[in-house]
Amino acid sequence: MLAAAREVLEVFASRPDLGRHAKRLSDSGIAGTSLHFPFHWVTARWLAERWPAQLHVDWQALSGRERERFEQVLPLLLPYAEWPDPELGLSPRQWLERLKGPRETDATFLIRRFAALGVGPRERESLFHDLGKPLRLDAAPGSPSRSTAWLAGGEPVFQCRPLSRARPPVAQSVRRRLRSVEPLSRRDGQQVIELARTSLISRGRDLDGIMYASPDDVRLIDAGGGLSLACLGLAPEHRALVETLYVFLLLKNGVPVGYYQAALLFESAEVNYHVFTTFRGVETSEHYVRALGVVHQLFGSNAFAVHPYQLGHENRDALRAGAFWFYRKLGFAPENPRLLATLRREERLARRDPAYRSSPNALRRLASDYVFLYLGQPRDDIAGKLPLSAFSLAVSDFLAARFGSDRERGLRVSARELAELTDTRLADLSRTERLAWERLAPLALALPGVGDWSRRELHALAELVRAKGAVREEEFARQLDRHGRARRALLELAANVTWPARENARARR
Repeated sequence: MLAAAREVLEVFASRPDLGRHAKRLSDSGIAGTSLHFPFHWVTARWLAERWPAQLHVDWQALSGRERERFEQVLPLLLPYAEWPDPELGLSPRQWLERLKGPRETDATFLIRRFAALGVGPRERESLFHDLGKPLRLDAAPGSPSRSTAWLAGGEPVFQCRPLSRARPPVAQSVRRRLRSVEPLSRRDGQQVIELARTSLISRGRDLDGIMYASPDDVRLIDAGGGLSLACLGLAPEHRALVETLYVFLLLKNGVPVGYYQAALLFESAEVNYHVFTTFRGVETSEHYVRALGVVHQLFGSNAFAVHPYQLGHENRDALRAGAFWFYRKLGFAPENPRLLATLRREERLARRDPAYRSSPNALRRLASDYVFLYLGQPRDDIAGKLPLSAFSLAVSDFLAARFGSDRERGLRVSARELAELTDTRLADLSRTERLAWERLAPLALALPGVGDWSRRELHALAELVRAKGAVREEEFARQLDRHGRARRALLELAANVTWPARENARARR
């Protein structure tokens, strides 16, 4: 039966009757149908490399502002002698039809011209993003679809009893041992990343943690019962300053059923979790608790935070689904006193009347701030409470005070001064370690009292900074957890940063 189902799915795109229903099935992710989405630069380039003849600009979805912006950007993509004359009155679509080669699509031409731009990666991505970039991907052999997204390997686990809707006890379940954790080769890691990309593309989604995943930092985790997780780390060029980000693709018998991100900080994690619509309603709680267990066992996280968006803040689908109560029933709770009062009232009403349901207004209030879950004692130095923007503000203050507008010199001098302070030879660093060193040096020098640290503490600081450029970013998270002096200094720095006059309350959380 399983073999027959796979065979049907493999040839589904060649069904002769598919064309009659193509319009209605558009954006379903079913094999043989088209997809419409404003893909980010990295994904758009990947699609143009793989399926250049199937990628098109979705002109119907292009807004007036985006057409205006297109006209402004177009000259940057062309040689000087080709600069378009606005007096000709051609539309963006007409220009691309005129400019592209006879065997390339408008979107492929556009993406190739962006790739040829003589600017840095950040500038290229920003320019492409500003276009709005609505694209259409037509079906082709091997193009992204839900029908064929599957990770081969491993024995299937057959469902011999009804699917569970139960909520497992979190404290015990997160400590349940994983069956195996297997680091993958670069080639196999790349295949898993492409499966993750396909899983999101076929659902009209894009995610930085997958776009920028490193094939050198991919692990496959067997959680038992047919549930496995692919753990993807970021490439060194795209890592955050202080937190550490990992993305997990959830697989049931090799089929992608969802994903989540874990942003690690000081033995804690902010976990943003998403189950694909098809697979919602059963095993959700069990899979979520196993997801927390993976983060706990891989990285030692003993406190978890959930962002308000996941609860329903500015997220209509989550609000309608009552997502807040999903997390609350697993033990998460807000710490904002105003929300705690609302929560107590709602729970009191529910105890009096089992049929009671929270009103939309009550759910909006409950979803307006973070919720937290602790495996140990509650604490404040965790993801979701510590304002990460404080660190970039501290770096800005440090560089502004010493170097003003000459930021490039500031980075060079900071890298050299940190090397002298920690007795580190910059020539001994790898390319990615050097990148991490240059990015983190101003922050390290801004740490309160860093010049008075012991030689041992400074040596550990140098190793910590280098770890940000390691093959596996997990090493940075672990070293930061162990470096008590650096940890306390970062907390002091965040507590004493001067905030802008117009504060954003959530940024301060």
